[in-house]
Amino acid sequence: MASLGHDELQSANIFIPEEWSDAADTIAYDSTTSPPPVAFVCGPKNSGKTTFSRLLLNVLLQRYKKVAYLDTDVGQTEFTPPGLLSLTTIDKITSDLSIPCLKTPERCFFFGDISSKRDPKTYLAYIFALYDHYRRTYLLNNGESPGNAGVPLVINTTGWVKGIGYDILVDILKYISPTHVVKICISAESKNLPAGAFWVDDGDAAVATLIEVNSARQDSFNRSVLVQKDARLLRDLRVMAYFRQCFPSDMQITTIKELSRALAAHPPYEIPVSSIKIKHLHCEVPKSEVFYSLNATIVGLAVDSEYSESFPDCMGLGIVRAID
Repeated sequence: MASLGHDELQSANIFIPEEWSDAADTIAYDSTTSPPPVAFVCGPKNSGKTTFSRLLLNVLLQRYKKVAYLDTDVGQTEFTPPGLLSLTTIDKITSDLSIPCLKTPERCFFFGDISSKRDPKTYLAYIFALYDHYRRTYLLNNGESPGNAGVPLVINTTGWVKGIGYDILVDILKYISPTHVVKICISAESKNLPAGAFWVDDGDAAVATLIEVNSARQDSFNRSVLVQKDARLLRDLRVMAYFRQCFPSDMQITTIKELSRALAAHPPYEIPVSSIKIKHLHCEVPKSEVFYSLNATIVGLAVDSEYSESFPDCMGLGIVRAID
């Protein structure tokens, strides 16, 4: 099957280098299809990991009916509001690589922060649980569920590749053992990940196919031209788009102020506090202050998981309007 042409992917000022297209084709059209590829995309911040992941999703969807996407970047999420770690299955090609869109994940956890710095242990546990879910659903049960056979996985990662961020990246790589690792490099070598299969211990054989590519745009001196993103603004827009779903599409809501007024006028659900469990993440809150800490805040709405009591499945976000 022919791969997507360059012209189809140049929309909205998105530039796709030939080596990116070649890398995506290498992963999607490897000689074997069973098991399907598990591709891990990594590199420093603003190097193009998300754009490459979107390109790879499109190329894989030309060969497979659906593709799983494991989002490990809690600050710049792809298909969910920020603060969530998720596994989402995609079955349609994205026509514009510059526009993210909200989708309902197959499974997700509420991490409640925009960085893994505060709680790397829980962050890793959530990612491992999401990968285990993918493995159980799409790799181990192929014989029982033919419709789930041949579902590749794309793993997008954060740009935190130094210090603890590097250690976290290595831990994820070792646990998942992907078939392909795409390492995006920029011209500032000190900011890049180490050369070669950096996650492999001395004496161990590297199993994954390592693909190293340069960031998409370079100047006349072959220096990487990184697209600087206003991360905070992007997060605000994602949260706004998420809660905008509470209202009809024809309702005039284009600003945060308009959204806040619409939410204030929206009749809230009323539930007894005794019917729910309240869990604060990353901090200790005195019992006497619990209600104050919840009032007028965004919270994760979760239910107990069938796999582990300590990892409740997140159904989405909510806003605590008030507590009586």
